[in-house]
Amino acid sequence: MSVIRITSIAKKFIMALSGLFLIVFLLVHLGVNLLLLSNDHDLFNEASHFMASNPLIQIMQYVLALGFLVHILSGVALTVQNYLARPNRYAKNRPSENASLESRTMIVSGGLVLLFLLLHMRNFFYYIKFGTGPEGGDYVLVTDLFDIWYYTAIYVVSFVILGFHLNHGFQSSFQSLGANNKFWEGIWKKAGTIYSVIIAGGFSVIALYLFFN
Repeated sequence: MSVIRITSIAKKFIMALSGLFLIVFLLVHLGVNLLLLSNDHDLFNEASHFMASNPLIQIMQYVLALGFLVHILSGVALTVQNYLARPNRYAKNRPSENASLESRTMIVSGGLVLLFLLLHMRNFFYYIKFGTGPEGGDYVLVTDLFDIWYYTAIYVVSFVILGFHLNHGFQSSFQSLGANNKFWEGIWKKAGTIYSVIIAGGFSVIALYLFFN
C-alpha cells in the first residue's frame, strides 16, 4: 500500500471521528435549545449558565473547537487530494451517475455552514461568553434575534443546508470507520436521513416558533 493511500485513509479516519464528535454535539445543543419552546426564561437561562460555567463543558468547548478545525482542514485536504488524483479532471464526465448530490457538494455545503457558524458565534457565543448580554439573560438575547425576519430566514436556510451535509456525512463517517458492507450501509443511510431531519427540522422549528410568537 502506497504512502499516499495510507495518508488518504488516515485523513478519512480523522475526518470521520471529528464528524461523529460534532454529530453528538449537535444533539446536545438541540436538546438545550428545545427549552426555548417552553417559554420559561429562567429554565433556559439556567441551562445556558450551566453550559457556560460547568468546568467539564469549559474543557470540552476547546475540544469542540479543535474538532471543528480538524474536520474543516481534513475536508479541504481530501477535496484537493481527490481533485488532483483524478486522472481526467479536465475531460467531460457525468458525476451525477456515480455519486449523490450531497456527496458531490460536501465542500460547498460545508463552506456555507462554516460562514453561518461564524455569524452564529458572533451573535450568540461572543456575547454569552465575553459580552454584556441584555437584561433578561441569554433567553432574551436569543429571542430578540429571532424577531428579525432576515436572520430567522438565514438561520433556517443554513440548517437546511446543514441537513444535506449531515445526510451524507453521517453515513460516510461510519463507512470510513469500517462499517461499510451492504447490511450496515443501508442502516447508516436510514439513520443519517433520520438524524439530519431531526437536526435541521428541530433547529428550524425553534427559529420559526420564536419568530411567529
